[in-house]
Amino acid sequence: MDAIRDVQTLNNNNGGQDLHKWMQAFIVDRKTSQVSRHTIAFYNVEFRRFLSFCEGVRVREIESISAEMLRAYLLHLTETGRNPGGVNAGYRAIKSFLLWYENEVEPPGWKNPIRKVKTPRLDVKPLDPVELGAVHKLIDTCGGDTLLDLRDKALFMFLLDTGARAFEVCAVDFDDVDLLQGTVIIRKGKGSKPRIVCLGKRTRKVLRQYGRARSDNNRALWVTNGGERLTYWGLNQIVRRRAVKAGIDKPGLHDFRRAFALNCLRAGMDVYSLQKLMGHSDLQVLRRYLAQTDEDLKAAFVSASPVDNAGF
Repeated sequence: MDAIRDVQTLNNNNGGQDLHKWMQAFIVDRKTSQVSRHTIAFYNVEFRRFLSFCEGVRVREIESISAEMLRAYLLHLTETGRNPGGVNAGYRAIKSFLLWYENEVEPPGWKNPIRKVKTPRLDVKPLDPVELGAVHKLIDTCGGDTLLDLRDKALFMFLLDTGARAFEVCAVDFDDVDLLQGTVIIRKGKGSKPRIVCLGKRTRKVLRQYGRARSDNNRALWVTNGGERLTYWGLNQIVRRRAVKAGIDKPGLHDFRRAFALNCLRAGMDVYSLQKLMGHSDLQVLRRYLAQTDEDLKAAFVSASPVDNAGF
């Protein structure tokens, strides 16, 4: 049904280089390439913003887009309150589209304006993780013996122990979990890249209890009270309800991932192993997760001092 709707949208948008038409064609191409639905949602949101701006400056065709207009759009994003990360995201979406159009259509005489626009600067400012004390308080609200208590306790421990993204957590099946080895296969990672994450002994113990309490036949590891696979929004609501019960501010779902990264680093894990567990393609992305304090740096130096270790 989605494919039929996509084609109908394309057919209803006639015209040579109609911007909206080609953006829809790009979305169809991305879906055909089997990118994640979260990536498709990202493009749709960013394209709506861009099309709204284009409408305001009366630009409806790709060939009317200039480098000056693109710079004005990025400035518009800043002036309307988007943070540097949001401006960078807007740039990336438009760049992907225009490079795709250039390669797909190869319009004679057309010069891609994005090639003249510099990537917006993105300061690498580490974002704060959820504090371990807050996670303890969330888990303390799961002290009952109901299935939901067991699920939520296991869920919080799973989030912190694996560092997996929220949508990755929701996609995990029972068959992906090896409690004996303490590993989980993340089959639907970002960019459709699978990887292995790990579980500690305590998380495995709680997962066993949760698994034994399940009576449904759903293959999903995390299910709702009605036995359906847990969604991103359902997971968000669980955290919200437990945070209210614990009397703390609701942590973001990604805050658990940041806490995983920072606490693994503090415990001595090397950054290359951490990079692989996080599913990052390079260390530049990982830097945003490591909100190290001066105390962290001092502690790292105490054990690594070249002079002290050499025994001078």
